[in-house]
Amino acid sequence: MSVLPTGWVDTEIGQIAQIETGNTPSKNDVSLYGREVCFYKPGDLDVGGVISTSNDMVSKAGAAAGRILPAESLLVTCIGNLGKSALIAEPAICNQQINAVLPSRAAEPHYLYYWSRTIKPWLEENSSATTVSIINKGRFSKAPIRIAPLPEQRRIVAKIDSLTGKSRRARDHLDHIPRLVEKYKQAILAAAFRGDLTREWRVKTGRTREWKTVCIGEVAVVRLGKMLDRQKNKGELTGYLRNINVRWRAFGLDDILEMKMTDSERTELNIQDGDLLVCEGGEPGRAAIWNSGHTNLSFQKALMRVRPSSSLLATWLLNFLHFQALSGDLSNHFTGTTIKHLPRNAMIGIKIPLAPIEEQAEIVRRIETAFRWIDRLAANATSARKLIDHLDQSVLAKAFKGELVPQDPADEPASALLERIRAERAAAPKAKRGRKKAA
Repeated sequence: MSVLPTGWVDTEIGQIAQIETGNTPSKNDVSLYGREVCFYKPGDLDVGGVISTSNDMVSKAGAAAGRILPAESLLVTCIGNLGKSALIAEPAICNQQINAVLPSRAAEPHYLYYWSRTIKPWLEENSSATTVSIINKGRFSKAPIRIAPLPEQRRIVAKIDSLTGKSRRARDHLDHIPRLVEKYKQAILAAAFRGDLTREWRVKTGRTREWKTVCIGEVAVVRLGKMLDRQKNKGELTGYLRNINVRWRAFGLDDILEMKMTDSERTELNIQDGDLLVCEGGEPGRAAIWNSGHTNLSFQKALMRVRPSSSLLATWLLNFLHFQALSGDLSNHFTGTTIKHLPRNAMIGIKIPLAPIEEQAEIVRRIETAFRWIDRLAANATSARKLIDHLDQSVLAKAFKGELVPQDPADEPASALLERIRAERAAAPKAKRGRKKAA
């Protein structure tokens, strides 16, 4: 660790606060459950900060059957996903997957909370070596913590609150960008298929708007793939594409399966450059164009191979399908209630706007240029999001090195406070143990 700041103390969390592990009231007794007291589980801690609601609740009797934790207790997950944490706003109970740090005179509650956001590496390093990571109460009690003087703790908390508030607002704005990206792409595609993207181009090149509406089956050959039937399929094992391998505008070839196919089936169901592969199921309509050269891969019945005629660019149809998917109009052609499908008969009947081939090429070029620009912005936003997360961790690291706020020589050292608390505990009368006498 770094040099200990003046007035600070290196200690263990169990030395400055009482640690409790939660438990679960008996599920066989329905009277223990109700809507009176929060019953926290690891999933409730996902939001972090100060929490006051839980998915499950218990009755007052259920709370009494558990271990009631006072308000401002710090909850930290100790099984599985270690280190999720939150402060509780009101008295509550928690289950056995959580260790609770009860309020302590030695540390501000939010100071403890921010400390808990720094200890995940320590928890993982010191967890039990089992299939599921576990930090029991004893081990958790030994988690190292640096205690600053109380006034400095308050200054640290205020500074962190200010800085993380700014980063939280920036993060919220950045989190909206993926939705904005989809809206921008939809707007560009809408303009493309209205003919707006090439209005000036037509004027400049002396062309008129000679568009028409056709069905896909009029300008392309649509073929369903081979049915997967291990008992009936014959021939040699052949790799094939499934709908999971087809993403929007790209292929994922990490998980290629094989089925038996005859030579004639491989010829009939081959894949060539310029073929558009469209999902019949899964996410119906999702599509990508094969442009990876010669391949021995084929495709199963969950996909359709679309081979455009000379009057249709595969990229034009791909963009139109993507536009229809984004706008929701493509779903008008689906069948099924729970599991959706885009049958071949529906596919060939979809009406599409058809521009002259030269204008199709110009529109596709403009769409791809715009999409590249939008994707760069989205990538920059993703990078910025990661930098903000890193910045938050850097702020916490500086805070617990004593580098975030100025120190005040007038602050009472943490060692004096801890010594006074220990002395008061030692002087306090011990609670009597034993059974009560019978009346």
